[in-house]
Amino acid sequence: MRLKALYRLYKESILRNFNRGIQFIVDVVYDRINNNIADSIGFILNILSIVFSQIIKIRYFLYDKRLLKNSPLGCLVIVVGNITVGGTGKTPVVEKLAKTLQQNGRKVGIISRGYKSKNESLSKKILRFVTNGAVTPPKIVSDGKNVLLGSKLAGDEPYMLANNLPGVVVVCDKNRVKAGYFAIKDFGCDTLVLDDGFQYLKLKGSLNICLVDSTNPFGNEHLLPRGILREPLHRLSKADYILITKTKNIQQCEELHQTIRNHNSLAKIIYCKHTPRFLVDIKSEEEKNLDFIKEKKVAVFSGIAYPESFEGTIKEQGAEIIYTKRFLDHHRFSAGEIKTVFMEAFASGAEMILTTEKDAVRLPKIFPKIPLYYLRLEIDLLSNEEDFNSLAQRICLPQKDKLYNH
Repeated sequence: MRLKALYRLYKESILRNFNRGIQFIVDVVYDRINNNIADSIGFILNILSIVFSQIIKIRYFLYDKRLLKNSPLGCLVIVVGNITVGGTGKTPVVEKLAKTLQQNGRKVGIISRGYKSKNESLSKKILRFVTNGAVTPPKIVSDGKNVLLGSKLAGDEPYMLANNLPGVVVVCDKNRVKAGYFAIKDFGCDTLVLDDGFQYLKLKGSLNICLVDSTNPFGNEHLLPRGILREPLHRLSKADYILITKTKNIQQCEELHQTIRNHNSLAKIIYCKHTPRFLVDIKSEEEKNLDFIKEKKVAVFSGIAYPESFEGTIKEQGAEIIYTKRFLDHHRFSAGEIKTVFMEAFASGAEMILTTEKDAVRLPKIFPKIPLYYLRLEIDLLSNEEDFNSLAQRICLPQKDKLYNH
């Protein structure tokens, strides 16, 4: 038993040091660190970015010349994504869009890759192949009636969407063409929302919505892994609609607006913000008004791409952050890590602990000595004097025949 305990501690130590190294590289990518070591790592990452850019060009070429082909699904497919890595607030937009389409009479399915979800074991794959050779079916997170998978198997974002969208089908698979066929054939979906699908060229979309974070639009404008760009800026031209998220002041976005227009002169540009609505007690699910944290000493932790945005929102509500812990994006929390966070938060004198809704679905069932809440965010539009309902009707519903044949 003692040897097992020592081995467990050794593994945890190795994993902790590995995560620290990855976090350091992430900080270099986001230009949060400026020293000689960061410069050296940045130089290496820049070389890899050049290699990555050539791979992207080859991929575009193969699809442009139809050497690689995309597949239409015969129904309305709305692609929602971005050209950067994480942090644009995509999940609330997908949720709002799906809910609005559903309210307008559409049978909606959300198709997701299920990033960081647990895959079927190798033994099960072999057994499936030996017994009947059937293709592995996609993961049905929600059949529109019940949530069938937890966050570990589904991934945090699909699970969160399934929980918040009763009546909407949520299907996950790396092969999103296959997932789309399942949603249409097995559940009768007539409208698919392709979550994080801007780079998924295998599936022919009807309409493309690209999100751009106003607080950190394109990072240092380098491609991965030196920067946060998944694609060059000129790929903004692929978008039919561009949503500028986390906007506080439209007038302060003039330079960003012009940058977008330099690459896309036709897309409709819409400004929106992620509005904090309320806090939810993770244990009791009781909702609290935002005034509840005003002038309170709080601890915050998160495992998201751009934690500065979440922490800034908490400060804007009048809370004083006295303890902060950041994990990597989509980090799967261990019981030991969360216990440490809770103990450190309590020792700091915090009156409560706050996290994001996306992180809340990944928490092990451990509760601290002080209250634990997640922050609920929703989307509001700031421009064009229209609500999300009229936007969804205008871009999706009246154009359906045109979009099916796009």
